[in-house]
Amino acid sequence: MINYLPRYILTFLILVLVQVLLLNNVQFSGYLNPYIYVLFILSLPFETPKWALLVLAFILGITIDLFAHTVGMHASATLFMAFLRPAILRSLEPRDGYQLETYPSIRDYGLNWYFRYAGILILLHHLFLFYVEVFKIDLFFQTLSRALLSGLLSLVLILLIKLFIKK
Repeated sequence: MINYLPRYILTFLILVLVQVLLLNNVQFSGYLNPYIYVLFILSLPFETPKWALLVLAFILGITIDLFAHTVGMHASATLFMAFLRPAILRSLEPRDGYQLETYPSIRDYGLNWYFRYAGILILLHHLFLFYVEVFKIDLFFQTLSRALLSGLLSLVLILLIKLFIKK
């Protein structure tokens, strides 16, 4: 992972800049909010230690919070996603296990596997984020539909990024 550190730093910076400068200013009918910054956590190697995963998730989330003025909502949602990532990876693990020196990618594990992996984690992130944002039970179904649709939009954008940008 150390050999790829410059690549991960650049990926982090690009995703944060695209999120805060472009996507945070785009709301489809005021209802859908795509969040592609989670791609950074999704793309980390399988061998990433849990403590490093949580630290990176916090740094990523708090960076988005600083620009979006959301007082820890993105940090908590990204931490939640990073906390659940190892369990999701275990539940989706191929029969022979994950190959050495690979990372979660369409190229290494196929579109179906990546769709399930990214879809589950993005959905969990968005549900957590939108329910923390609203924090009202009477808006349960409205928030659920917003989280599902925003999650689907985020997943589509992330799949397009992964399909068109190989490295």
